[in-house]
Amino acid sequence: MKTFKFFQYAYLVFAVLFLYDAIASWGESRAYMSLLLGATAVFMFFFKQRFNKKFENNDRK
Repeated sequence: MKTFKFFQYAYLVFAVLFLYDAIASWGESRAYMSLLLGATAVFMFFFKQRFNKKFENNDRK
């Protein structure tokens, strides 16, 4: 179970990295791709968090 939580927070790390890349290359076209990937990483963090809570609740029953 601990590996699932590790990967859950790894999405936040990637979101910060993509946001930094977007700010660093703001005038170029790749900035939009970095913003899109950063938003996807944040979405995946919340999705995995919700999925892990459901998974833990099923184990307790």
